[in-house]
Formats: sequence, structure tokens, C-alpha cells
Amino acid sequence: MPELQNCKLFLLRYAPDAVRNEFINVGLILLPPDSPPELRLVKDWSRVSVLDPRADLEMLQAFGDELRLRFNNEEDRELTLQKMQDWLSNSLQIGESKACLTESPREEADELARIYLEVRKGRASRSESARQIILRRMEREFKAAGVWQAMSQKILAAKYTQSGDPLKIDCGYSAGSVIKMFHAIPLNSDVNSAKALAFTFPRMAEGIRRLEGKQAQLTAIVEDGLNREDQNVSYALGILESQNIQTAPSAELPHFAAVAVREIRAT
Repeated sequence: MPELQNCKLFLLRYAPDAVRNEFINVGLILLPPDSPPELRLVKDWSRVSVLDPRADLEMLQAFGDELRLRFNNEEDRELTLQKMQDWLSNSLQIGESKACLTESPREEADELARIYLEVRKGRASRSESARQIILRRMEREFKAAGVWQAMSQKILAAKYTQSGDPLKIDCGYSAGSVIKMFHAIPLNSDVNSAKALAFTFPRMAEGIRRLEGKQAQLTAIVEDGLNREDQNVSYALGILESQNIQTAPSAELPHFAAVAVREIRAT
């Protein structure tokens, strides 16, 4: 099995207004420890115009072409990385590094570009869209940490409960004697899913103990800024807690991803 490489991921952002703090990801750099950097840039710079109609697209495209040339030149790569911060304008920024474990930096950079740089098309219903927003962020953070491929996805509850159980837990991994699972639930718009999860999880946990000999731990990932004083939200949180299901806002996903890195590497 190929050895996992501990890479660093940097995102390049276009942020025209520091006060409003709105930005678009326009590129990424993945730095492996023992191989050349991987650079990916957006294919269509015109997306920037949606955020900033005054953006100089020709300048941005020229900047992207210059970066590609320098990264293709092995002698310029190290200098490019050292000087990049000086070259960037107030609008073009490089974010803080994120850890990323991967077997193949090139394939990982392609996948991260799909997540961070490509435009997603189509719209879903409000409740489905709210869940998809949380789920996409969950996938993005675990992939950025390099552990998504090592995790199980769409875990069938029916394997541990009974045939026909429709519930699928979004993702999870084994950490010693515990199976840690995560499931996206938008409590502002979908209290019924919380009820279904609370109904199924105890039976699923019992099945995991019986079949796997392990303890089950489930965290429901919910919206940021959830109004816990809302009657429906309070009810949903209460029934989840009553069945030992933890809840956490999506803003805490980087923490869960960092923990997953340590625990998966330890197995």
C-alpha cells in the first residue's frame, strides 16, 4: 500500500473588499514533502466579475499564466513559493496552510480543485439544499485533511438494524474500540430527520456492538449560528441528546478532520 504523504494545502483567493470579507477561490497549491508542488487554477476567471464587476480580468489571467510558467520551471518553483506573498495584491490573497494526507499529490490536487474551484450547477429544494451545504463542507474538510478516502461513506444502518432500514450515515471511521460517525442534519428546516436519526441510532449502536465488538459514536453536524431558543430546534436537540447523539456546528469540522488525521494514522 502506498505511503501517505503529509502535504500542505494553500488556497488562493480573490477578495476585493476587506471589510465585507467576501472572496472566491481562484487557485490552490499543494506542497508534498518530497515531490514538486501541484498548482491548480480556475478555468474561467470571469466568475470573479460576479463578485467584483470592476475586477481586471486580463491582469488576473496574466497572473495565472505567469504562475503556471514558473511552476512548470523546476528552477523557479522554490523562488516562486518564497516570493508569492510579495507578488500578491491586496485583492489576491493566499490563505493559511492546511494539512492534507494523501497517497498521490497529483490526484489529490485534481480532486481538491474540483471541490474548491469548480462551479456547482443546479438547485435542490430548500431542505435538501440546506443539508447538501453541510454535507459538502463535511466532505471538503475531510478531503482537505486527506482522510476522506480512508473513511466509510453512506454507512448502511440496515447492516446493523434490519433489512429495509433506509438510513445511511454520511461517513465514519474506526478509531480503536470506537466507530466514529458523522451525519449532516439542517435542524432549522428538517426536524423529522433528527427524529428518524434518534429512533435508529440506538438500534444501530447495538448492532455495531454485536457484530463489530465496538462502541458507536455519532455526531450530527448542524448549521452554524443555530437558534437554540427556537422551539423546533430545541426539541430536535433534545431528542438527539437523549439518544447520546452529539451535535456540532459545521464550523467545528476542521477540528474533527484534524482529530481524524491523528486517529486514522494511528490505526
